[in-house]
Amino acid sequence: MKATQKLHELGQSIWLDNITRDLLTTGTLKRYIDEMSVTGLTSNPTIFDSALKSGAAYDAAIRDKRRRARSHEELFFDLALEDITRAADLLRATYERTCGVDGFVSLEVSPLLAHDAKATLAQAKELAARAGRPNLLIKIPGTVEGLRAIEEAIFAGVSINVTLLFSPEQYIAAAEAYLRGIERRIAEGLAPSVTSVASLFVSRWDVAVMGKVPDSLINQLGIAVARRTYKAYCDLIATPRYLRAMNAGARPQRLLLASTGTKDPKASDILYVKALAAPQTVNTMPEGTLRAFADHGEVGEPMPADGGDCEAVLGRFENAGIDVDALAVRLQDEGADAFVKSWNDLLAVTASKSAALEKTG
Repeated sequence: MKATQKLHELGQSIWLDNITRDLLTTGTLKRYIDEMSVTGLTSNPTIFDSALKSGAAYDAAIRDKRRRARSHEELFFDLALEDITRAADLLRATYERTCGVDGFVSLEVSPLLAHDAKATLAQAKELAARAGRPNLLIKIPGTVEGLRAIEEAIFAGVSINVTLLFSPEQYIAAAEAYLRGIERRIAEGLAPSVTSVASLFVSRWDVAVMGKVPDSLINQLGIAVARRTYKAYCDLIATPRYLRAMNAGARPQRLLLASTGTKDPKASDILYVKALAAPQTVNTMPEGTLRAFADHGEVGEPMPADGGDCEAVLGRFENAGIDVDALAVRLQDEGADAFVKSWNDLLAVTASKSAALEKTG
């Protein structure tokens, strides 16, 4: 039995953190679903940017759509929705088999709208409607400005992947925004079964402190933060408030472990996957990490619901001069800025591809 299947049977969903047209047309994504227990997929602007740059897979679609699109952003969403809906259709059987718990794909709203909750909500609703798939999650950053849009989107019945979370505090804020939206639906007599996941970024913690801590602490910070956040997740979904919502038909907003590809070339290529196994969670893996785990992975002991030794490990980082709380804020701010840069790069690539193809007819 492959390690991916063992991880799935433990209760952790495996999602692929990648999408390209070639993954769809070559049957690779279907093979990952059939052979590696993949039950979902996430995307982001950087992934689409790389896909557009990598070859001619999108050229025919760009030629077909460029004149009808009113902007480069609209052209991008036309292209992305083609890929996302095809992936959603491949995962529809998973969605149906799990009664809507799993089988989701994710598409991000424009990060340029990050400070405009009303515009973010409008775009989230528009993208969900255009896709027309029940197993689509719209990604909204869990920044202070994004929390209002997340609550309003959940209240509007739009399934949301809250992205760009780095700490238990940021996770709790996002989870409460989700819960407020659900409670408002219950109060209005609306169905509360709106799906959401909360995405905690892991490996960026270790990149941020590389060279700043003793060797004995290398590649331990991300795992310790994830364990602390998992404890916060387990504690929250057991509260009377959460249980009341679930009793009315709501589902837990699952914790998603993101950025789980190993960045340190000296470390194990399955470091974070092995360390972050946990039931009723999701691990979204880069393609290389997925293949590595399927090939030689090991399913470690599940993360302890009480956080295990996370507080002791985090204490050692504090003693080494790392202000973990301040770093969480910095990582989210830098992540938001990086999202904007990636988005602008993506639109520039879309524009240049469109212009080049127009010249060649």
